[in-house]
Amino acid sequence: MDIRRRPTKPSNNNTLLAPPSSSGAVVSSSSPKASDALPLPLYLTNGIFFTLFFSVAYFLLHRWRDKIRNSTPLHVLTLSELAAIICLIASFIYLLGFFGIDFVQSFISKSEVEDDHPPRFIHCPPPVLPKPVDKMNLPHDDEEIVNCVVSGEIPSYSLESRLGDCFKAAKIRREALQRITGRSVEGLPLEGFDYDSILGQCCEMPVGFVQIPVGIAGPLLLNGCEYSVPMATTEGCLVASTNRGCKAIYASGGATCVLLRDAMTRAPVVRFSSAKRATDLKFFLEDPLNFDTLSVVFNKSSRFARLQGIKCNIAGKNLYIRFSCGTGDAMGMNMVSKGVQNVLDFLQNDFPDMDVIGISGNFCSDKKPAAVNWIEGRGKSVVCEAIITGDVVTKVLKTTVAALVELNMLKNLAGSAIAGALGGFNAHAANIVSAIFIATGQDPAQNIESSHCITMMEAVNDGKDIHVSVTMPSIEVGTVGGGTQLASQSACLNLLGVKGAHKESPGSNSRLLATIVAGSVLAGELSLMSAISAGQLVKSHMKYNRSSRDITKIGS
Repeated sequence: MDIRRRPTKPSNNNTLLAPPSSSGAVVSSSSPKASDALPLPLYLTNGIFFTLFFSVAYFLLHRWRDKIRNSTPLHVLTLSELAAIICLIASFIYLLGFFGIDFVQSFISKSEVEDDHPPRFIHCPPPVLPKPVDKMNLPHDDEEIVNCVVSGEIPSYSLESRLGDCFKAAKIRREALQRITGRSVEGLPLEGFDYDSILGQCCEMPVGFVQIPVGIAGPLLLNGCEYSVPMATTEGCLVASTNRGCKAIYASGGATCVLLRDAMTRAPVVRFSSAKRATDLKFFLEDPLNFDTLSVVFNKSSRFARLQGIKCNIAGKNLYIRFSCGTGDAMGMNMVSKGVQNVLDFLQNDFPDMDVIGISGNFCSDKKPAAVNWIEGRGKSVVCEAIITGDVVTKVLKTTVAALVELNMLKNLAGSAIAGALGGFNAHAANIVSAIFIATGQDPAQNIESSHCITMMEAVNDGKDIHVSVTMPSIEVGTVGGGTQLASQSACLNLLGVKGAHKESPGSNSRLLATIVAGSVLAGELSLMSAISAGQLVKSHMKYNRSSRDITKIGS
């Protein structure tokens, strides 16, 4: 008997009906599958193997973690671990085979049907798609956009994402700023800067850029190599004075600089319910037997991050943990912070009562004067020295060896001690550090700890020559990331031969930059101290640091 199905009404969805067979019979929509041969219902079988897979995986991960902590080789297996591995493999093969066979079989069945009989489609009206919503919802005219920003309808910070044009966003924001404040920023340049290069990494809501002149001091003869040092500053005499110091060093055979240490730090603060529990974590972290495990956890944050040490201090039931690590050619604050977060997450397993108060507890210590940086160091710790001959002291520096030694003792050492200085036993190290930092794209705020410096001067060779040195324990510099990627700053780094990351020896470029900073500070200290001892400081500043322009006319 020929059985035929009456046509059905089309459903609301786009439905593809199976074609009739050659005999007129309806082809069944279901075909035998490999899963039909299972002894248990499909959902129950899948549930068993899913549970088995994740259970043994969890068991093995915990066992491997315990082996790492106890320094047990991972390839040494117990009977339970061997059984767990077999179950893991078996469940994985089942799950992969089940879903793989199901997918392939359904694909083959569909292909066979399409080859035997071309499908018949029931015509359904195409779904009505909603009109695309204009997420930007911005007026076409710039004047209207400015008015929206002024009225607050469009947030100023969202202009870049809405317009898709960073320069146009800065221009509109600038105009809105002038209307809101009623003050002009006419002297602030707008054009001639790549605003795309700072989006999301250097500066938010820009309205222009500040021009800072860059001067060159040098050549600085340091460790047998010559460097022309870029210095961005608006202080007259600074570049000229540093250049004179470089000249004196060059004429005396150059300076020698040695890197003592290279380690960026981050110190989170955690809290426990008692001081006893805080000391338990302190002893755990400072135990040499646990260092390798913590290093593995820390170092996975970056291929350049390498944990070097952990130092803990306690204040009641609060624990301050100072992590020190190498960061390659990056200054490394973000890198070390990610590594610290990894370790804190790891410690939560064994110390679940640990309350992380902050990723930074100021024991680091970043962007503020601190004795811990002065004593322990942070970033690059450097010492730089030179012997300046008596002839150069007299002819180039216009002073005497005895006068320099006496002034250094009374000013840089005794005077700074009376002032209660913290790392400020120098004449003006911050001047040189800031100028080089700005020119090379470093973080200017880190000039605070990077300028920690003690300047020493001592008569040698029967008082004929003078030995000068600067010791700087916390120079924080990098040659990748942040402002170093901007065109102008990148050009200054390229001038020094330290642009970007060192390909063969990661970290070499940033370490070299730190030694150049120290060498430049040595030159600046030598020249300024000579000017003070010779009574030339006020005279030189009156000559080179005073404007001859009529400011009243410029203002009008």
